[in-house]
Amino acid sequence: MEREYLAWQDVDALIDHLIPQFKRGYDALLMITRGGIIPGGLIAEALSLQVVLTAAVDFLPSSEQKLAWPTFWQFPADSQLRHKTILVVDDIWDSGRTIMTVKGRTEAVGGVVETAVLHYKPGQSFFAREGPTYYAAITHKWIVYPWEIDRGRDLMMRPLVPVLS
Repeated sequence: MEREYLAWQDVDALIDHLIPQFKRGYDALLMITRGGIIPGGLIAEALSLQVVLTAAVDFLPSSEQKLAWPTFWQFPADSQLRHKTILVVDDIWDSGRTIMTVKGRTEAVGGVVETAVLHYKPGQSFFAREGPTYYAAITHKWIVYPWEIDRGRDLMMRPLVPVLS
């Protein structure tokens, strides 16, 4: 699969494209670890949201995951979500399983949910009739964000440029 490497300026542009799309205020932002932490933080700052929550969800390896239930390693208490308008944020909607699982669990306790991602892959989604409420870009590529650890391995062959102070 073709890779697309993003710089921090690219992420800023995606966030700038995403922010004006939001049509309502939110009681809280729920970011999905790990990929949603940085976009979630940037969005929370831009929207001046004080309540920022995290959800850590894990599925079995891809070869076994189609019918597997997820493991929730971390999730907000029901009282933090009930009768609240929640913006759920992740970096990318690929299959959509993680964000839809978080959305479903939040709605099950009475939260009103909208979803936002930087990148949406409609061709990969398991949810033909649903997608993110908001997204900054559509892609079919493998996106490598500037905060990803594996990025360092890919860039190791590039010469380092010294920073002058």
